[in-house]
Formats: sequence, C-alpha cells, structure tokens
Amino acid sequence: MAHDIHIIGGGLAGSEATWQLAQRGFRIRLSEMRGSGDMTPAHQTDGLAELVCSNSFRSDDSDKNAVGLLHDEMRRLDSLVMTAGEKARVPAGSAMAVDRDVFSAEVERALMEHPNVTVVRERVDALPDSGPTIVATGPLTAQSLAQSIVEATGQDRLAFFDAIAPIVHRDSIDMDICWIQSRWNKRTEASNEEGDYINCPMTKEQYYAFHQGLMDGEKTEFREWEKDTPYFDGCMPIEVMAARGVETLRFGPMKPVGLDNPRDTTPEFPQGRWPYAVVQLRQDNKLGTLWNMVGFQTKLKHGAQVELFRTIPGLENAEFARLGGLHRNTFLNSPLVLDRQLRLNRAPHIRFAGQVTGCEGYVESAAVGLMAGLMAVNELAGQDWAPPPKTTALGALLSHITGDAEADTFQPMNVNFGLFPPLHEVGKKQRKEAYTARAKADLGQWLPMLERVPA
Repeated sequence: MAHDIHIIGGGLAGSEATWQLAQRGFRIRLSEMRGSGDMTPAHQTDGLAELVCSNSFRSDDSDKNAVGLLHDEMRRLDSLVMTAGEKARVPAGSAMAVDRDVFSAEVERALMEHPNVTVVRERVDALPDSGPTIVATGPLTAQSLAQSIVEATGQDRLAFFDAIAPIVHRDSIDMDICWIQSRWNKRTEASNEEGDYINCPMTKEQYYAFHQGLMDGEKTEFREWEKDTPYFDGCMPIEVMAARGVETLRFGPMKPVGLDNPRDTTPEFPQGRWPYAVVQLRQDNKLGTLWNMVGFQTKLKHGAQVELFRTIPGLENAEFARLGGLHRNTFLNSPLVLDRQLRLNRAPHIRFAGQVTGCEGYVESAAVGLMAGLMAVNELAGQDWAPPPKTTALGALLSHITGDAEADTFQPMNVNFGLFPPLHEVGKKQRKEAYTARAKADLGQWLPMLERVPA
C-alpha cells in the first residue's frame, strides 16, 4: 500500500501517532524493528506498545493530579493507548495499571486491523532523506539510527539510565506474613475488595539488614562510555536511593504510614501497628498471578537480587517471573534541535515523538505521539497547526519539550503542575483543583479547532 507518512517505531508514541493519522484517513507505513530479528536490551516480545518497566500509568485522578488530567485530555482526543488501557485495566487503587500483555495485544490488534495502516517488521538504519516521517523509536533507539540522528541534529545526544522492577509470582508470596491493603484504605471502583497492594512488613532490625544488603550487593558494571550517565529521579534504582541515607527508603518506596499490620495488634492498636518499613507489591496482570515490587527498580545482578529479595518477610520463597534490570535511555536536546511542531530544525520533513524527545513516562510518551500525529494531520491536510493551550496538560508538556526548558540543563520530565502557567491568586489547598478546572475549560475551547481536519 502506498503511504502518506512513514512512522518509525511501534512503541506507545508511534502507535498513538499512527492511530491519530489513520483515523483521519491518512495511510501509514509503520516500521517496527522488533520482529525482524532485532531486539532491544529491555524488550521481551515483538508486540507493539510493549511496556518494559512498570505496568502503571500512574494516577487516574483528573481533578487533582497532572498525569490524571493528561489521561482525561487524551481520552477526549480518542487516544488508542487510553482505550486499550481501559480494556487491560487491573486494580491499583486510584492509579491506572494494566495487564501488559493484554494492553499490547489490544494496541496491536487495533492497528493491524485498520485499513489505513501497514505494519512492517524492519530495522531502519538512517533517517529518510525525504517524505513526511515521524521518528518514535524511543529511548532504546538502535545504534545505527541513533548515529544518523546525531549527524542530522549536529548535537551529541543526552542519556540517562532507567531501571526496571522485578515481578513475583503471586502463589509464591507467604500471605501468613503479608497482607492486602491500600494505604489509608483508599479505594476506587477498580479496587479489589480487600485492597490493591500486598504488603511485606519489616522490623527495624530487618530493615537495617536489608539496607546493608542493598549497599553490599553486587551491581551491574558499566561500560566506560556509560559511567558519566545520570539517572532519572522518577525511576531511580533502589540501591542508588538507599545510598542517600539509611532512612531514605522509609520515606520513599518503603514508607509504612497508613498501613496497619493485622499480624501485630495490641489493645492500644486493635487494627494493627504500622511496621518500621514495608515492601509493597502491585498487581501486574488481570489474572492476579503476577505482582511487581513497587519502587524496586534495580541494577543489582540477578543472583544478588534473588538472594537479597528473599530476605524480605513473606518473600522467603519468592519465585520471580522477571528480575530487575538496567538499560540506557537516550533523548534529544529537544529545545535546541526541534521546532514548536516537533520537527527537526535541519530536516523539517522529520518529526520526533515519545521519550526520545525528552518526556518521561508511558502516558507522556503516548501523549507526545498523539500530538505529533495531529500535527502531521494538519500538515498533510494543508492547514495551520494550533497548539493546545499551555494551560492544558498536553500544552504544558509540549511547551517544556519544544522551548520552555533551558537547553543547557534539559532533562526528561514527567507531566506536573510545575510546567503549567502559575495561578498565584489561588490558595495552595485549592491550586491543584484550579489547575485542572482551567485546563479542562481551555481544552474544550481548543478541541473545535481540530474539527477542520477530516476525521
């Protein structure tokens, strides 16, 4: 099939961009390296939109949370990622978590069945010299294409490390020691009856021994060219976090507040005392057979992981469906090399989308893919692009990537209210609600501008 635009990369961003264009009548050639005999260091399948780290899209609260607001905006724009996410959803409290296999299968089915989409399993080694193109190869872009990008941008790429968390088989967890509860017993319609997290309690002595194990455990050794690469704070290996201080983890992924251990009750605390520290696991698939260790991204070697994580109360006999790992992420200095429509300054027929642009997170990656797709729709239709207002989650994220951030210090960023134009006249307690209310109203005024484009 002849195509109107070439999209390189079938991850979250490439899949979302493809969907937005296809739904509006444009023909797409979607090139995906996996399935052609090549694989990245982190992926395990050749499925489109495979989730390689957590299975969580984070908060789904669109009234008080920036990423929840982004969910809402994407749903209003017929996002394939959000639609597939709903079909693959598993309980996770107020967060949106998915069965990663069901999610990938839903995205792939929708694109493979679409008459305007041709999926080709091939590795693309260089940027095309001509023709409308969206590059959405993600933070694990193959070396040959990455070198082509460096040559085209005239700038060296930036990089950081990203670590992935282990997944445990549910039936290997000792529920005589652990218990199920959401922090502060918070529930949503998607919650399990008892709660959404399995909690493994630790005493002070157990916690200190575990912390020392993190410090002493054998770590992945870096190659010479990797040694100066910084971590991204939103996905930091737990042992790197632990190195900041012995109590750091108790105020991060292992905080015990709001979790009443039913195995440790007294007349004074009939519902149970808070443990000294807690390891939480979150459901990873719809069947409830796999649970991931929340916040336990790690660069420990596999043998060290098994040995240490089996010292956690309740995980003494844990069987791991996947151990943690480490991979190198690359991204562009986008404020310097891309224009306001995500086009390469030196080759404007090429757009970039997703994490390679310097956004961080599944939802953010898909959102930038969505916007790249809509930008291409307008361009192919011969119409001017009106960007979403900066007061919206989409607009704030786009503005950060394409110019509001300082190029000298540009780093990957999750969507957050710090990217939004400030509301100084609103009190702190009402500020989040005010941000989201303003965003929803402003998005409503922007949406009719898209109706000029065929749908």
